Amino acid sequence: MKISLPALALGVLISQGAMAAGDGTAALGGGVGGALGNIVGQQLGGSTGAAVGAGLGGAAGGAVGAQRGNRAEAAIGGGVGSAGGSLIGNRLGGTTGSTIGAGLGGAAGGALGNNLADDESGHRSDGKKHKGNNKHKNKRH
Repeated sequence: MKISLPALALGVLISQGAMAAGDGTAALGGGVGGALGNIVGQQLGGSTGAAVGAGLGGAAGGAVGAQRGNRAEAAIGGGVGSAGGSLIGNRLGGTTGSTIGAGLGGAAGGALGNNLADDESGHRSDGKKHKGNNKHKNKRH
């Protein structure tokens, strides 16, 4: 557990880089959730448990941190990013690498999901952008 705390702190610090893009809370939620889920999963079920725990934690953290209309996308991004980061990190750096990978993957996935949801919110299904033309014109005859 001594190694996990510095890894968690590093994941939190790096995930704050997404704040500049306006997706900071989803990124932070996905990163912290993924790292914490990874730590709990490692204790319960080794590397497979770590990946599952990271995925669940990243999904929950991404959803909690996202805006109301973007929660599903941020949850999917945070979950997939955390689980993938956990697996890749485990191959590169063992349990510490797994925790760092889960934090970074969850942060990136949560921010990406939140950002994609923002991009799609202004579009209709036919690909054309909504226009807010609710203006009343006074015409004189």
